Amino acid sequence: MARTGRILHVLSQRPGRTGSGVTLEALVQQAASRGWEQRAVVGTSCDDIEPGVAGLCAEHIHPLVFGRPSDGLGFALPGMSDVMPYDSSRFADLDPEEIARYLEAWEQVLGRVLVEFEPDLIHAHHLWLVSSSIRDLAPHTPLVLHCHTTGFRQMALCPHLAGRVCAGCSRADRFLVLAAEHARQLASELGVDPGRVHVVGAGYCEEIFSAEGRKPVPGRMVYAGKLARAKGLDCLLDAFALLRDRVKGAELHAAGSGSGAESEALELRLQSMPGVVWHGPLSQPDLAALLRTAHSFVLPSFYEGLGLVLIEALACGCRLVATRSSGVEEQIAPFLGRELDLVELPPMSSIDEPLPGEVPGFVQRLAVGLERSLARHPLEAGELPDLSAFSWRAVFERIESVWRELLGG
Repeated sequence: MARTGRILHVLSQRPGRTGSGVTLEALVQQAASRGWEQRAVVGTSCDDIEPGVAGLCAEHIHPLVFGRPSDGLGFALPGMSDVMPYDSSRFADLDPEEIARYLEAWEQVLGRVLVEFEPDLIHAHHLWLVSSSIRDLAPHTPLVLHCHTTGFRQMALCPHLAGRVCAGCSRADRFLVLAAEHARQLASELGVDPGRVHVVGAGYCEEIFSAEGRKPVPGRMVYAGKLARAKGLDCLLDAFALLRDRVKGAELHAAGSGSGAESEALELRLQSMPGVVWHGPLSQPDLAALLRTAHSFVLPSFYEGLGLVLIEALACGCRLVATRSSGVEEQIAPFLGRELDLVELPPMSSIDEPLPGEVPGFVQRLAVGLERSLARHPLEAGELPDLSAFSWRAVFERIESVWRELLGG
């Protein structure tokens, strides 16, 4: 086996609870199997002060706990999205003093771990505030920044912080992105050489998401994701109401979580609509079991960095309906062929907000896409495309090649 080394992972969110948190855990698992020594610095909340990270022992996990006024961090852990699957605050709502305390707390925990662990390489997630500070704390340690696209939106929401983020993050050695469009956007936003940006995609767990034992129920569709308008969920419910008048026995199963008034309103609607079954948050094995009962899976997002849940659903045998977001169209659609039905997005007022007058037409198009998907025969095992490029092993091999390049082979 080639020489390995010490990797410090940095995630300013809760591990395992969002796309970046799942990515962190997958990388830790894959890296452990290849002999890398690892530590993780992560954010968490006072209701989970000792979070787990993919089998790392507790001594190798260094959490920064939010929601404890005694530590100067009485506010909830800020989220990279407006709606997170746990209690969170928004960067746009934090005042300058809170931002200063936020950065000081992260710099303290990172500084301590850097001295204790002396990593050979730092792998940090998100182009945002914490990542922008790392080069000053570790000027001589190779730094890889993993972009999950939410940093771009935060820059738009918090222009008063964008300058600091761009200046600090642009000093990283390499950048990892999910899709080619993100590579172009990152190079432009940060003003860095495109040769420093690598498209690595994202992975799914083949052991959990598979079609083995599949028993699809006619007319059954599934949505899984955050309870947020940016995910198109309210439009999906409007489209489903239209669909029930056209397709006898149509049913929508929804799983996910969120926080705040927007999430609560959507959950109430999910619980009260005829033909809708609300499951709440599901573990990955339970979600896979639900997907194996579905004819189709729908992802109606107004903005999607990659849409990996489409791969998970297809691996379980679902036909797919999704919006024509760039991440889905460029990075996923070429691998899926006729199994994916794309719905045109409405004209947008911002990155994830449609123009109000364009919503009814989008709802109609979404209902047509759902009806068309349900009219097709259920997928057979022999019709599933090759998804090996989306395995975590394949993704990690692309990432590990970047690590080894920076470490001299």
